Amino acid sequence: MDWDYIIVGAGSAGSVMAKRLAEAGHRTLILEAGGRDNYHWVHIPMGYLYCIGNPRTDWMYKTAPEPGLNGRSILYPRGKVLGGCSSINGMLYLRGQAADYDGWRQMGLKDWGWDDVLPFFKKSEDYVDGPSEMHGAGGEWRVENQRLHWDLLDDWIKAAVAAGIPESTDFNTGDNEGVGYFRVNQRGGWRMNTAKAFLRTTSGPNLRVETHALTTRLLTEGRKVVGVEYRRNDQLHQVRAGREVILSAGAVNSPKILQLSGIGPAALLKSHGIEVLQDMPAIGGNLQDHLQLRCSWRLDGAKTLNTMANSLLGKLAIGADYALRRRGPMTMAPSQLGAFTRSRPDLATPDLEYHVQPLSLEAFGQPLHPYPAITASVCNLRPESRGRIDITSADPEAAPKIAPNYLSTEGDRRVAIDAIRVTRRIMEQDPLAKYRPEEVKPGAAAQSDEDLARAAGEVGTTIFHPAGTVAMGADPDAPLDHTLKMRGIGGLRVVDASVMPRITSGNTNAPTIMIAEKAAAMILKDARS
Repeated sequence: MDWDYIIVGAGSAGSVMAKRLAEAGHRTLILEAGGRDNYHWVHIPMGYLYCIGNPRTDWMYKTAPEPGLNGRSILYPRGKVLGGCSSINGMLYLRGQAADYDGWRQMGLKDWGWDDVLPFFKKSEDYVDGPSEMHGAGGEWRVENQRLHWDLLDDWIKAAVAAGIPESTDFNTGDNEGVGYFRVNQRGGWRMNTAKAFLRTTSGPNLRVETHALTTRLLTEGRKVVGVEYRRNDQLHQVRAGREVILSAGAVNSPKILQLSGIGPAALLKSHGIEVLQDMPAIGGNLQDHLQLRCSWRLDGAKTLNTMANSLLGKLAIGADYALRRRGPMTMAPSQLGAFTRSRPDLATPDLEYHVQPLSLEAFGQPLHPYPAITASVCNLRPESRGRIDITSADPEAAPKIAPNYLSTEGDRRVAIDAIRVTRRIMEQDPLAKYRPEEVKPGAAAQSDEDLARAAGEVGTTIFHPAGTVAMGADPDAPLDHTLKMRGIGGLRVVDASVMPRITSGNTNAPTIMIAEKAAAMILKDARS
């Protein structure tokens, strides 16, 4: 056999496992369809603006037209570069709620409760405030405070508190209710991605990283995966694994690769001329995502990024601040301020998350508005809607059909309506009155439930958290068992955000890294036995 382990995808999960397996003495090959992370905009925090929608670093996916978004098709960014989505994402470190993981355990998933997963969050963490009961220090994954400040955001915190949301200094204790500044995966004003944190810190001779290696299918013998076929430089290569193949291509590409390999809904596979190895309708289903509603207000007299970046002098000041001190707007995560609260008071835990930004624009990638503004994006943390990802061709280079099915349930529409009203209530509080906020989106004319439901479809867009498409579960119809092994197929595990049975109540990058740490421990335990 060529390798002990072959990992498909050098993103947030794959990079972690590659380090753990290689340093434990196992010959490990990791295949990445994208290139190296040597593009300068990967490492400058604000560079996400130039990485998303850029074929050098992004798969350039789009959704199918979405009925819940009034027929719109939206961009669906996924990292195509070493580090995967950790190279183009918002850099926010958020674990979700203890109830998320306890809920997984209550679904029959042994060893996935909050107390079970907390040590794996801490294992790779290098927390800015040092070690504690809730945080680790000295690990590869750096977590720091942000390196810029806006008076407007301080006032938004006061407004949220006035609206009944308590202030919080740490969203990662298992109870994330509150309002405060996000912690970010940066080091000294530079983005921290998993390629830097894990791949480039791997010691020993056991790791090989292949870039521009597009996996075309998994190689099987009988009902066992024994290797991977991939295309590099217009040539097909086949490599074999003596122990396991680990699929870590993400919530979009992992189900795509499985379906191309004959594992998925039989009717779909046959329609594309693919021989069915295992009929598994759930592969590609259960797609969950956090739909953000981008609510924005025009302000009077506020210092925002709109006012700074729309002048030559402001741009020069921003560039100089970063060049000389690694501070200021070029260190910005897409959102600096966050809040977790309830759409209605009878809920046990928050179901809304805010990403608050001192800026506004028509849509991602478009110019900033020429006036001071604030955007308070709000998303439903526990959507009921479920979508699908399916191949559209037997060609491995063809983009899959991505159909998130946003706002397809009455419950999700109800939360969206309530979320806009909660946002308005915060913006009406006295600490923001001095800015004389004027609602731009969705617009003050939208008042009835019907108006607000339609408005949610107009302003809603992904916040880049797809999950659940190759889910683990106690149900025998679930693709994976609780050890992330594929049911009915030997030699194969899936390790990425696709394995989540239910999406976590927050951003998904930190949970994905935790899943990889836990998977690596399970794999190494099996290897020892």
